[in-house]
Amino acid sequence: MKQLTEANVLEALKVVKDPDLHRDIVALNFVRNVKIDGRNLSFDIELTTPACPVRDELKAQSERAIRSTIDVGEVNIEMTSNVTRHTNQQKEAVLPGVRNTIAVASGKGGVGKSTVAVNLAVALAKDGAKVGLVDADVYGPSIPLMMGLTGRPMVKNQRLQPMEKYGVKVMSIGFLVDPMQAVIWRGPMASGAVKQFMSDVDWGELDYLVFDLPPGTGDIQLTLVQTIPLTGAVIVTTPQDISLADARKGFVMFQKVNVPVFGIVENMSYYACTHCGHREEIFDNGGGKRAAEELAVPFLGEIPIFTSIRVGGDTGKPIVLDERYTAQGDIIQTIARNLAAQISIRNAQQEAAPAIDIQLMQ
Repeated sequence: MKQLTEANVLEALKVVKDPDLHRDIVALNFVRNVKIDGRNLSFDIELTTPACPVRDELKAQSERAIRSTIDVGEVNIEMTSNVTRHTNQQKEAVLPGVRNTIAVASGKGGVGKSTVAVNLAVALAKDGAKVGLVDADVYGPSIPLMMGLTGRPMVKNQRLQPMEKYGVKVMSIGFLVDPMQAVIWRGPMASGAVKQFMSDVDWGELDYLVFDLPPGTGDIQLTLVQTIPLTGAVIVTTPQDISLADARKGFVMFQKVNVPVFGIVENMSYYACTHCGHREEIFDNGGGKRAAEELAVPFLGEIPIFTSIRVGGDTGKPIVLDERYTAQGDIIQTIARNLAAQISIRNAQQEAAPAIDIQLMQ
């Protein structure tokens, strides 16, 4: 067995690889603050997101790697994070404190897009990220109800202060208009409102700002995705074959404005009877996964039909926070972590791109 030194620790940890970034944690500079006290060792592993889907696995692998080669007593590994930043001049000008912006979209209405957006935002916050949520569906603002928020936002230093609940900062046109009055605006007015939700709202420092877009792929949606400086997008669909066509429309819309799609979420995948456990595929099954394969984007996961999800939306308590439905909430938590991993991968690719260009020039 090797002696306990910092050099030997780093050498041992080179066998531990991040499965998404495909490099070892030493090369990625994840290993920080190595401290040796006699035979005892402590260090930090700083990940690119607190919502890392392999967080526990990396910690376990690191301890095994050290104990297999080094004579060591106690090993204390602290898992920390520093969320990677999407570098974009437009975003920095409008949202300087926001590291990443994610659109949640759907090719058509009725697929549970807002429910998914709310639960993803809350799931990311539950893992420790700083998260904001913009209700960009100005014609049907449902986020206030789903988040259990009422009242109007305060104004401080001539900027709107977002409402906050469950660790998520929220802004919606629903806070500013009479809930019994329909919003009847043309496209430019709708996109103008979303612009104000970025420029006139004090978001502070955020790791992720999630935009719940209006359903569809028409002119208004296209205007919005051109307006919002996006890191990328998530497409929500349902399982039936027609979902493939709708998902493709959403994918093409984002392609037109050079916005990467982080993946597809299949909602309402199946219904499991609460009494006997029988699985009923009400809307067929697998359309979202087939769409992801055809479009060559990640499949982030599937969400079954749960009455508790609907109840959570109606009562303003997202299912990822309801301890009575841990198994159901864990499904969405996993999807949120898969999304966070895709964002980290995209940002790593963006950072690597200039270096690749220089090599090609040489």
